[in-house]
Amino acid sequence: MFNKLQGNARGCMLYEPMFLLPYSLYLTYASVYMLELGVSETQIGLLTSLGLMLQIFTSLISGYLTDRMGRKKALMIFDFVSWSTATLLWAVSQNIWFFLAAAIFNSFQKVPNTAWYCLLVEDTKPDERPHIFNVLQLINIICGLFAPLGGLLVSHYGLVPANRIMYLIAFVSMTLMFIGRNYATHETEMGIRKSQEQGPFQPRIILSDYWQVVKMVFANTPLLLLFGIYILYQFQLNMRNTYLSIHLVKALNFSEAFIAWFPAVTSVSMLLLILYVVPRIKPVHVNRYMVMGFLLSAAAMVLQIVAPVEGTFWIVGSTILFAVGTIITYPYLEASVANVIQDEERAKVFSILSVMILIFVSPSGVIGGWSYAINPRLPFVLIVISFVASALLMCWFMRKQATIAAAESNTGF
Repeated sequence: MFNKLQGNARGCMLYEPMFLLPYSLYLTYASVYMLELGVSETQIGLLTSLGLMLQIFTSLISGYLTDRMGRKKALMIFDFVSWSTATLLWAVSQNIWFFLAAAIFNSFQKVPNTAWYCLLVEDTKPDERPHIFNVLQLINIICGLFAPLGGLLVSHYGLVPANRIMYLIAFVSMTLMFIGRNYATHETEMGIRKSQEQGPFQPRIILSDYWQVVKMVFANTPLLLLFGIYILYQFQLNMRNTYLSIHLVKALNFSEAFIAWFPAVTSVSMLLLILYVVPRIKPVHVNRYMVMGFLLSAAAMVLQIVAPVEGTFWIVGSTILFAVGTIITYPYLEASVANVIQDEERAKVFSILSVMILIFVSPSGVIGGWSYAINPRLPFVLIVISFVASALLMCWFMRKQATIAAAESNTGF
């Protein structure tokens, strides 16, 4: 699969494990680590929402900075700011104020996110993009297999020292990755042209350009539906990443070291699926598979809701179901979004999409903290609702696409 990648896509994927592997180590324990250092569940939700609200601003400027500086330069500089600095702060955190500072620095991730996205897809053909995101998913899966190493560190050193080690590993690995990837990639043709065309920072003109993009998005129903699905996907992802580990440890009484095995179960399941199931998915039926994937993910969260204390069988079943749902939705959703955005406006449209996501997703931390305080299972009920809504929107999207295709066919006739 990797041999089929060319150019920037190959350079980006070559170094991606240096980011995803340490990220998969500490992600499982991020929320529990905060709890151990005296941050409450509600404060965790507030920090999550604050970080997301700050990302609204960085998303607004990400399109301009990506065009002005060029994809490579924006990616390099703001990756150092948002990830190298944040992981170092997390490693030495003592209280909520350290986590607040880390959230501020980490909020600038939207700039490299936009730049990386442009660098990854701009010099590739639309029909090659699903393959790129499948490879990205495969790398993510393989890195997830190493998640139990985090559990071993926790069982040997204790939760807080082990997390400090994991964050320091992330700092070193990610920083080296940013440098190596910079040498392995080249500026895209669109990036060169945009950096030459982009004038000085003029907020009024930039906001006017963005307003034109917003009107274009809302005038295109299929595009708006696809963005709605993407927003719901990010909402559930943020909710799940924040409260899953807390739920497993505090509500279901799993040991902190043991929960690292669940991401490994996810990775093994996804690896088998990507090797034996994904190659059999026909492109013409991708949207139907995505509907099925959303419903399977909803079913996985239902198992999470009804799981008894220390119900290992229930959580493993939920984990496998969720892996199946994710593997037949995420890569194709990302590729669909990439294909509906024109290269000429990619940085602006993607930054507007990021803003739309954050406007709707930023309350998820507060909503999650509030709902968790009422009942630990309530955040997962909200995740089920988001998946069902995604399936319904995808059905609507398919009907719209069929109507457009029929109209074009009749016109041609």
